[in-house]
Amino acid sequence: MNVILPGHPEHGIRSEDANEYLNHHIEVVAGHQLGGIGGLQKATAIHIEWRDPWLIALVSFHIIVTFTCFSTRNHGNFQVILFIILLLLVYFSENINEVAARNWALFSRQQYFDSKGLFISVVFSIPILLNCMIMVGSWLYQSTQIMTNLKKAQLRQRLKEMNMHREQQHIKAE
Repeated sequence: MNVILPGHPEHGIRSEDANEYLNHHIEVVAGHQLGGIGGLQKATAIHIEWRDPWLIALVSFHIIVTFTCFSTRNHGNFQVILFIILLLLVYFSENINEVAARNWALFSRQQYFDSKGLFISVVFSIPILLNCMIMVGSWLYQSTQIMTNLKKAQLRQRLKEMNMHREQQHIKAE
């Protein structure tokens, strides 16, 4: 399609030229920005094949972990174990990245694993850390609920003792 877009007063800009111009500048900007935050190639950052089986498995893993975090919020011991396992996975993500960088052809269609570990940090570590933050938030909420219930029980006990003390004084006064 050769549509003439308004441009310079003497002549217009063809839409094909405009698209080519925009695509070129998007690639340049993406390349500069991605190069500044870890040296990822713009092709790997822009063209992630989300239908890769291992990426589907990774997303499924994150969904299952998130579901597990929410469904086990009342099971403290299990959550502590899950929390430690998740933090260990984040701790060893650099080693996982190195192994994946050496063996990417066995499970992936593209090489995503850069030397700085940006890709694995974004798709692996950050979601795990968000789940850990959810668990910590749940623990803090549960702690405030327990403290509130404890304080209410203490106040009820004190009120009960005061009432008993008044009754005893009332009985002694008669």
